[in-house]
Amino acid sequence: MPEGHTLHRIARDLHATFAGQVVEVTSPQGRFAAGAALLTGHELLEARAHGKHLFVELEGERVLHVHLGLIGTFTIDAAAYVGERPVIGQVRCRIATEEHVADLRGPMTCAVITPEQEDAVHAKLGPDPLRDTDGELAWQRIHRSRKSIAALLMEQDVLAGVGNVYRCEVLFRHRINPMTPGERLKRASWELVWADLRRLLPLGVATSRIVTVDDQVEEVESALAKGEDVHLTERTSYVYKRTDQACVMCGSTVRAKDVAGRTLYWCGNCQRRS
Repeated sequence: MPEGHTLHRIARDLHATFAGQVVEVTSPQGRFAAGAALLTGHELLEARAHGKHLFVELEGERVLHVHLGLIGTFTIDAAAYVGERPVIGQVRCRIATEEHVADLRGPMTCAVITPEQEDAVHAKLGPDPLRDTDGELAWQRIHRSRKSIAALLMEQDVLAGVGNVYRCEVLFRHRINPMTPGERLKRASWELVWADLRRLLPLGVATSRIVTVDDQVEEVESALAKGEDVHLTERTSYVYKRTDQACVMCGSTVRAKDVAGRTLYWCGNCQRRS
């Protein structure tokens, strides 16, 4: 499932491409025809994200609400179209102008909602490290819970936008035992996790890749600070998808276990902190 940085990147690119323009909205697949009819011919005002939810606001208090789910994609052409605009695959929703096209395929949610309904979605979500500066609400929900911190980081009403890769990697980066109950997690440990997510997720937006290993994090931060293009080698990780391999820090075997419906990866030797 796409993690929060993907939705924020899509929102950024949709806004940069279409904001301030009257757009044509269609449903080549046909499943969103009624919704598209409500949106087409209106000016696109803003695209924004909260966690794994995308909201595209058009004039007339019309909001396109998208959740990509497990297989959804929202592609935006990087260059102006010349000539015919082909439809490739099952395109649920297409946003277009004379020059640009954005195609949504395979989403879990694609619906036209009101601003009040959007507010209700936001109210159910926890803080988003890419949207919110304060993680206090997440902490309040974590330290009252007996669930493991590994499970809590996957609950979108606790913390919005974090998925399995960031969960595994950020817990390893701070040596936190993923099975620690939220009520036993030290506040200082949570503040380290929150600050690190606030550091790492923007790198994902900038590169369209999850970057968690220190040397790559520093490489990306340096390039962005200098205004240079980022050219990363193949993505590496500390523990994610490294089952039964040696921990890169201590050499112990990386473990794997299903937690909250996804495979958690961790090092039992390195991650002892509560």
